[in-house]
Amino acid sequence: MRNILFCGYREWSKEIFKRLDSYTKKVVNLIHITKGDDLKKSVDEHSPEFIFFVGWSWIIDKDIIENYNCICLHPSPLPKYRGGSPIQHQIMNGETKSAVTLFKMDEGIDTGDILYQIGINLNGELKDIFDRIIAVGVVGIKNILDRKYTQIKQDDKESTFYRRKTPNMSEIKIEDFNNYTAKELYDKVRALQNPYPNPFIICKNGTKLFFERVRSDDEK
Repeated sequence: MRNILFCGYREWSKEIFKRLDSYTKKVVNLIHITKGDDLKKSVDEHSPEFIFFVGWSWIIDKDIIENYNCICLHPSPLPKYRGGSPIQHQIMNGETKSAVTLFKMDEGIDTGDILYQIGINLNGELKDIFDRIIAVGVVGIKNILDRKYTQIKQDDKESTFYRRKTPNMSEIKIEDFNNYTAKELYDKVRALQNPYPNPFIICKNGTKLFFERVRSDDEK
């Protein structure tokens, strides 16, 4: 039986695990690693053929990356949008097309060779986008498990990098209504729907008004 570690704690990554587990359980021992679990202990115990990191936020030990097939799922068309909060940055930058990329991890941040990449669109609610990421992510991981992939080096000349967004960046200021179009503010709200810190306006006495959903006049 092939031992595979699947590291992920976000709700959308858990859904990918569920779908993979039902598909692979007859031929693959798929072990779920989540927040708080001892990754090093699991690696030593199972000697996995692959370790998948899907919606994972922590630095991985160098010796694990160097000695195991560590594969990361990144929801952007790498080498573009390396780094944190890729979906949020893409939507707020007005992008309409993205991709799900699975790449072999190295010591850099999202710099490893691409094994699988397929496009998705960024239309609709955030939950719709995550549904697309889930569906494509399952297919991509299956292909890698079946060794149906071609390893392609990233072109660093085409790369862009963004830092992870923090909760204070969710604020919409009064001046933003003059500085941004309705579509741009609509995209900010859409990009920061649950489970992310929702956009807010600071009102009288420091109270906050949060936005979970809005509609612009050109919403399709």
